[in-house]
Amino acid sequence: MFEGVLIRAYGGFYYVQKGAEIWQCTLRGKFRLAKGAAALVGDRVRVTPVRGNTGRIDEVLPRKTELFRPPVANIDQAVIVFAVQDPEPNLALLDRFLVLAEHAGVAPVVCLNKADLLSGRRDHEWLRLYRKIGYPTVITSTQNNEGIDDLRQLLAGKTSVLAGPSGVGKSSLLNAVQPGLQLKTGEISYKLRRGKHTTRHVELLPLTNGGFVADTPGFSSLDLPDMEREELGYCFPEFAACAAECKFKGCLHCHEPHCAVKTAVAQGLINQTRYQHYLMFLEEVLQQERRY
Repeated sequence: MFEGVLIRAYGGFYYVQKGAEIWQCTLRGKFRLAKGAAALVGDRVRVTPVRGNTGRIDEVLPRKTELFRPPVANIDQAVIVFAVQDPEPNLALLDRFLVLAEHAGVAPVVCLNKADLLSGRRDHEWLRLYRKIGYPTVITSTQNNEGIDDLRQLLAGKTSVLAGPSGVGKSSLLNAVQPGLQLKTGEISYKLRRGKHTTRHVELLPLTNGGFVADTPGFSSLDLPDMEREELGYCFPEFAACAAECKFKGCLHCHEPHCAVKTAVAQGLINQTRYQHYLMFLEEVLQQERRY
């Protein structure tokens, strides 16, 4: 039995990297019968060789992190890619993914792609907002190679996932970061005004400067993870500075009196749109609780 990394899974087979070798594996029966995802791309697994370079996954080692959208394990950071335009950035969707990353303990990076489409200024007001909150940001363009070295440096030596809506240029960015990958790319559907899916499954790609990166299918909607109502506020880092001053323990920063977070919003210290997204997400979390 040997240990390796599950780098892709499709067609009923699981492909495990062991050094420079790729092994085609099946899952042990007990995993196939288990509820939920028995094995995720990014998992460290133990494999029993069968014949040639085929084997059977007999053990999935404990995960340090897990995302369910995209489904990937043991990720150090999530590079959340949105475009300047084509498609237009959906900040509610961005905040959803930031909540997923924060809740999973995965470090987020906000990437503004297609910077060649910027007119006049070098970033957007919304990008400055996330930078002020404390999120690392990078501005990129595959048309003029802007920010590609910065992104390459961010990915070096880490296991990362590139995530974001279809059409924002995730696969093109990876092709620019590591020429030779030749990942399939697509254009925007001008009828639907959103990207066309080019990546069909999650795959962990080794990088020549160390580490792995997962190219993932795009999404246009995103459910929140299962969480307690009190947990949501901790997924908004800008709340931390004042939440301790709320009068009531376990304050949800919604209807409670003497809430320091609401006061900070009124004073312009916390962005109003981010706070409105928090309230929208809180209602979803409360609805989840009522369903269960």
